[in-house]
Amino acid sequence: MNETSKVRLTVNRISREIDLDNRTTLLDLLRENLQLTGTKKGCDHGQCGACTVIVDGRRINSCLTLAVMNEGAEVTTIEGLGAPGDLHPMQAAFVRHDGFQCGYCTPGQICSSVAMLEEIATDVPSHVTDDLMNKARPTAEEIRERMSGNICRCGAYSNIVDAITEVAETRS
Repeated sequence: MNETSKVRLTVNRISREIDLDNRTTLLDLLRENLQLTGTKKGCDHGQCGACTVIVDGRRINSCLTLAVMNEGAEVTTIEGLGAPGDLHPMQAAFVRHDGFQCGYCTPGQICSSVAMLEEIATDVPSHVTDDLMNKARPTAEEIRERMSGNICRCGAYSNIVDAITEVAETRS
């Protein structure tokens, strides 16, 4: 039985082809093989959201998916959103609104919020969307519900919602 595979994917707009153990999670591929340590390992059970990255436009917990399952995918990590001096609008909003305290969950929060606003823009409903016949709006209730998979143990939630709301308002 073959215990390794060659995986091809695009990470932060760079094509990669990597031989790895079939049991390697996407999170471990990013952190250990590609040295992209911005994505954090939190609970390692998909409960905290610290490892959230964007895969083919959708947010996922990278600790819950094997790298081989993402063959051909386009992966965006916090490093792929912006860089010092050229921050993504969501990163800049988190800074302006002090949307982090210890900062450990921040990369996952930012990746999740970027993809979450795309969900709203494409009318993907959430549990609290009250009118499925009209376009969803990024209200504080929608943002809180959609971001509920990302835990901030410091409790900076109100600042995080403020940052996301600012970016959502600039997009509308």
